[in-house]
Amino acid sequence: MFTGLVEELGSIISVSKGSKSSVLTIKAAKVLEDVKIGDSISTNGVCLTVTHFTKDAFTVDVMPETIERSNLKFVRPGSIVNLERALRIGDRLGGHLVSGHIDGLGTVVSIEKDDNAVWYTLSASPTILKYIIEKGSVALDGISLTVASADFQQFKVSIIPHTHAVTTLAQRRVGDQINVECDAFGKYVERISAFSSTEQESTKKQSKIDIDFLKNNGFY
Repeated sequence: MFTGLVEELGSIISVSKGSKSSVLTIKAAKVLEDVKIGDSISTNGVCLTVTHFTKDAFTVDVMPETIERSNLKFVRPGSIVNLERALRIGDRLGGHLVSGHIDGLGTVVSIEKDDNAVWYTLSASPTILKYIIEKGSVALDGISLTVASADFQQFKVSIIPHTHAVTTLAQRRVGDQINVECDAFGKYVERISAFSSTEQESTKKQSKIDIDFLKNNGFY
């Protein structure tokens, strides 16, 4: 789990592509201070496992499912990515609980300056938008943000100067695709509700007791 508070910007050193996967080597500093093989590091919001590291870089495997859902498919040597180490029990939770499991991609529709803030408007598929609510939390490229408004086509976030300065958002342009992780609560509610409906229908179909049965057996 992560907080969505980016610790530093990393730089892609190399991309080794398989048929549907890739291996990334990423230049970093802060996230390597206490790194171990097997540690999780959020990379543009994607939870990746460290398979090798040196004093100034680490290597991770990116599986086909992650390539398909995230913007890591677009990175190349020199690309800048947001980095965050996994949350430790006892740390302050300044953002919100972020799993590092990307739901899909959002597309930047507009970027507008508003005094000291910057508004980003993103479009996304209905499968993502249904989980995004006004004043709810969303992680964009691993950055914990508050949704300012949302409708059935797009949603907006407002970025403070600090976040704009220390994350990849400063480099984003209209048309860019950003990793989106929705808050998990809505997904759990939807899943439980779906199973409840299925169980009710199954119970109805399996039951042989109805009005006709009661009439035929002298109970009605």
